[in-house]
Amino acid sequence: MLRVIAIDGPAASGKSSTAGLVAERLGWAHLDSGALYRALTLAALDNLGEGGRGGRRKGEAWPAQQILALAERLPVRLVLVDTRFRPEVAGADVEQAIRGERVTRSVSTLAAIPDVRTWVNTQQRQAVEGCGGGVVVDGRDIGTVVFPEAPLKIFLTATTDERARRRLFQRGEAVDVEVVRRESQALAARDAADSNRRIAPLKPAPDAVLLDTTTLTLEQQVTRVVELARGLFPG
Repeated sequence: MLRVIAIDGPAASGKSSTAGLVAERLGWAHLDSGALYRALTLAALDNLGEGGRGGRRKGEAWPAQQILALAERLPVRLVLVDTRFRPEVAGADVEQAIRGERVTRSVSTLAAIPDVRTWVNTQQRQAVEGCGGGVVVDGRDIGTVVFPEAPLKIFLTATTDERARRRLFQRGEAVDVEVVRRESQALAARDAADSNRRIAPLKPAPDAVLLDTTTLTLEQQVTRVVELARGLFPG
C-alpha cells in the first residue's frame, strides 16, 4: 500500500501546520508542495529578473523552458533532512527566504504554468518514492493530481474570516474587524482563482474526507487526521 496522506485545502486553512504535526505523531516525513513552487519562484526572481527590472512585465510569467532549465542547472530540489523535505536552491537551504512577500507576490503566476506544474509533480513523486517510509504531503492538488491513489485524502476547509484571522495572527498583525475584512476578501479572490484555473483546480478528491476546521483547534484537527491514518495504516 502506498504510504501517503494527501492534505489539500485553500490558503490559510492550516494544511502545513496540520500535515507537519500529523507526520510527527506518526513518525512519517512531511512534504510541503508549496515550498518547491516557492523555491522555483525565488530562483526565477534572482536569476531571470523581476517585473519592471529584468525582462518581464509585472504579472507576466517567465518562459517555462527558462524556469525548468534553471531548476535543473542550479539545481532547485527537495532534500529529506531528518523527517522533513527541505527546499534548496544551488545547495542552500531557502526555507526562510521563500516565505517573504517578494516570493508570495509571484508564486501564483509561476504555479499556473502547466509545464512547471508537471515538473513539480514529478519531483514530488520521486521524492516520496525515494523516501522509503510514510509521507504526509500538503498542497492544493495532492489528492486529485499528484497522488490520486493515496489511501487517505483530507480536504481542509474553514470560513474566509477564520482563515483571515489565522493568517493575521501568524504575521503578528492587529486582528481588527477592518483588517480581517480586507484579508478575507483577498483570500476569497485567491480561492476563486485557484478553484477556476484550467490546470489542476482546487477541489476535493471524490474520496477525500472533508474536515471543516472553523471551530476546531489545531490539536483537534491533528487528532482527527491521526485517528483516520491509524485506522488505515497498520503499524
